[in-house]
Amino acid sequence: MSQHQNKLFSNGKYLFGSVALLLVAAVCLAFSFTGTDDFEIARREILIRKVGHELLLQSGDSVSRVLPVNKISDNEFQLSFEREFGFLPDSLVYTTLSLLGKDAGVPDYVVNVLNCGTQKVAYGYAISNKEKETIVSCKGRRLPKACYVISIKFKDALISAKSGYLLGSLPILAFIGLLFFRTAKPKKVDQVIHDVDQFQLGGILFDAKLRKLVMKELTVDLTATESRVLRIFAESPNLVIERNRIQKEIWEDEGVIVGRSLDMFISKLRKKLEMDERVKIVVVRGIGYKMEIL
Repeated sequence: MSQHQNKLFSNGKYLFGSVALLLVAAVCLAFSFTGTDDFEIARREILIRKVGHELLLQSGDSVSRVLPVNKISDNEFQLSFEREFGFLPDSLVYTTLSLLGKDAGVPDYVVNVLNCGTQKVAYGYAISNKEKETIVSCKGRRLPKACYVISIKFKDALISAKSGYLLGSLPILAFIGLLFFRTAKPKKVDQVIHDVDQFQLGGILFDAKLRKLVMKELTVDLTATESRVLRIFAESPNLVIERNRIQKEIWEDEGVIVGRSLDMFISKLRKKLEMDERVKIVVVRGIGYKMEIL
C-alpha cells in the first residue's frame, strides 16, 4: 500500500472513530435529558410524608392529618401537621432510618424539628453513610406537646435513574476512546526504548549490562557477581530482601551455596557505593538486607 493510501486509510479510521464516539455520546445524552425527575421526587415526598404518619401513630395520634409536604428545593423538604403533638426523638430517628434507609438513592441528610411559632430548632440530628459522621443526641427526652415543622435536608440533590444513564456511560466512552486513540496514535520511527539494564541509585547510575557505577566523572567497575547481587537490590530499593533469596538467585545454579560468599560481596558493594553517602546496604537482623536510598 502506498504512503498516500496509508494516509487516506488513517484519516478515514480517525473520522470513523470520531463519528462513533459522537453517536454514543448523543444517545447517552438523549436518555439522560429525556423527561424530568418528577417521579423520583414524588416518590421521595411519599416517603417523607410516611415519616410524619408513623411519628403521629407512635405519639398516640391516629386521627389528625399530615399536611402536604412542602418542597423547599431539590434536596430540602418540610413536613407539617394538622395538630400539636409531643413525641420522643427516638421515634423520629428510628422512623427516618427505617423508611429513608430503604431507598438506595438516599444520600446523607440532616433532620431539624422547628417550633412553628419561633422557628427555633427544638431537636436535630444528622444521618450519614459513614458511621463516624452520624450525629444523634438527646435521645430519650420527650419533646413537649407543641406545633412542629420537620425539615429534612439531603446532602445532594436527587440524581434519577435517567441521569444515571449519562454517568454510567462515561466508563464506556472512556474505554472506546482509549481503544480508538491507542490504535490511531501514530508511531514514532525513532522511538526511545527505556533501558531496563540501567538504574538510578541516588546520584549513582548503575549500568547492569556494562557492570559499571557512574557518578559525575567517577566510574567504578563491578564483577559479574557483584552486578547480579546489586541488581536484586536496585529492583527493590528501600525494601527488605531475604538473605536466602539472594543466595538462591546468585549461587543455586552452581550447586553450592556458601553463606560467607554473600557477606563478602555485600562488603565489597558497600565500599563501591561509598561515592554517594545517601546509598547504603544495611543489615536487617534475622531477615536479610535492605538498600536504603535517602
